[in-house]
Amino acid sequence: MIKQINVTKAFCGLLLLMLSTFISCFQEETYYKATIETSQVTSITEATAICGGMISADGGSNVTARGVCWSTTTNPTIENDTTFDAEGTGPFVSLLKGLSPSTTYFVRAYAVNKGGAGYGNEVCFTTNAEVVVTDMDGNVYKTVKIGTQRWMIENLKTTKFNDGTPIPLVTNGAAWTALKTPGYCFYNNDVANKSTYGALYNWYTVNTNKLAPTGWHVPTDAEWSILENYLIANGYNFDGTTTDNKIAKSLAATTLWHTNTGVGAIGNDLNKNNKSGFTGLPGGFRRLASTFDDIGYYGWWWSSTQGNAKSAWFRYLTYAGGNVNRANYGDMNDGFSVRCIKD
Repeated sequence: MIKQINVTKAFCGLLLLMLSTFISCFQEETYYKATIETSQVTSITEATAICGGMISADGGSNVTARGVCWSTTTNPTIENDTTFDAEGTGPFVSLLKGLSPSTTYFVRAYAVNKGGAGYGNEVCFTTNAEVVVTDMDGNVYKTVKIGTQRWMIENLKTTKFNDGTPIPLVTNGAAWTALKTPGYCFYNNDVANKSTYGALYNWYTVNTNKLAPTGWHVPTDAEWSILENYLIANGYNFDGTTTDNKIAKSLAATTLWHTNTGVGAIGNDLNKNNKSGFTGLPGGFRRLASTFDDIGYYGWWWSSTQGNAKSAWFRYLTYAGGNVNRANYGDMNDGFSVRCIKD
């Protein structure tokens, strides 16, 4: 009888052990957040900066998202502005875009795994002050540094060359069509468009090499390409990729563009535009035939590089597109906007 009781107790103990093991197999695993350190901020401009981080341990589960988050208040989280810099552990570098000049920001690297979002130490930095330039009329233009270049973020408005000589204002349609010399106008010959969209110039005005303020110039075709290639290579495409030309949204302003539902189009969610700070506006143009068109839908900008006997290279953006367009069709009498770049 005693042996039977001992066997029964042993069986019960084994049963409990098996049951405990069975239950533990279905218990939820415990996950921990990744261990991460925030890098120091470098390459600070008025609108951009470079930061990053180092993930030294993944917390027991794969890191599925990493980057930096920032805000003008302390302890930023992934609910604030963020970058996404792939997955996994190790070091990474992030480009912060769309910043405001002379503003203090707080930054933390982050890593997301099954344990949730983990954050590194907080660092802070202040963006550079604005650099401005003044033309012969006294118009003051804000600027932005993009890569190695410094661009005006407004269209040129001047009515004088940089030697003080007046640029002819041409409102008559037939006179505009016949021009083979410098001339300018405002869209619809309405000076009310000057403050927002600037002036429209024919290419003969650009070709004088006296249109931009001293120390600045109208960009060459090659300088436009340098801008485009920098933006593509540094993740300014609307989808964050670094190949193909999908940078239109990063160049276009957040206002005044006609809306469009196309994927990556300038007009699709204007709030996501202007990551570069370029602030391109849809100022339209004046045709050789003197009619005005496209305001709100297109922005057209001259280069200083002649393309053929009739025209020069230019760039344009459209509300329905996601890329920057390069062309030299048309005529030197077309009236386009002008952006200037620092010498």
